[in-house]
Amino acid sequence: MAVEFGLQLFSVRDEMNKDFIGTLEKIASIGYKNLELFFHGDDLSSTIGGLTPEELKRELDRLALKAVSSHITEEHLEAGKIDKVLKYAKVIGIQSLVVAIAYFKNEEEVVAFSKKLNEAGALLAKNGLQLYYHNHYHEFQTFDGEYVLDIMLENTDKELVKIEFDTYWALRGGINPVTYLEKIGERCDLIHQKDLSANVDVINVFEKLEKDTVLNRESMMKIRNIDDFTEAGQGIMDIPAIVETFKNNANSKYLFIEQDWTKKNQLESVEISYEYISKLFHDQVN
Repeated sequence: MAVEFGLQLFSVRDEMNKDFIGTLEKIASIGYKNLELFFHGDDLSSTIGGLTPEELKRELDRLALKAVSSHITEEHLEAGKIDKVLKYAKVIGIQSLVVAIAYFKNEEEVVAFSKKLNEAGALLAKNGLQLYYHNHYHEFQTFDGEYVLDIMLENTDKELVKIEFDTYWALRGGINPVTYLEKIGERCDLIHQKDLSANVDVINVFEKLEKDTVLNRESMMKIRNIDDFTEAGQGIMDIPAIVETFKNNANSKYLFIEQDWTKKNQLESVEISYEYISKLFHDQVN
């Protein structure tokens, strides 16, 4: 398939909470066609407008929108919970499920988590879906000189577990996104894109942390600075090189705009990114 682009709905979460259907309509009017959802609770419909999967599918079809992927939590991999996710995903037509985040204190935890990913990936494969893991900066901490994400790749089956590569967070972890994309190759066919503000004080987050900082949600939120985020094409990332590298991978599928934080209205934010990214895709709106 030709590489396409779309929107991770987390980017417009506040607008969705105000008016879910209206936000979908505005997203469609901007020109987006492909969506990545997010499931953050046991009641899956609570994070997607309170709609049943059948109701959501009807709304998406009405707006010519296609949900091709969704983020889930690590807890959704547990027995009983993953079955609910799979049922919802099948009705909507989702092709991939992505574990959004996990934290690790040592290599043993990474290896144990990798085993869990393999088991979940096998279950998803039997149901016609692909499992992914989505990185932030902390997957580029090292244990015995090796990146967490590399340990994860070494301990997961390449057919069962792939990476949804967040280029911004890789850069914040001290990694060149283009170089790492080239390194992992076919293990990555989904990416997230936003941009890094020119006003950022320190690009590599690890340079801001004290040596013994425990990398978890609390420490991640402490280093959060909304001013460090900006819309695609408005910052200092070499997005054209990232897109070109991604498109050169024959297995690549989707680039999703994911704007974690913005000082703008969220719908205005994703429209700015859409206008920029669509030009890199030769104005081909997929």
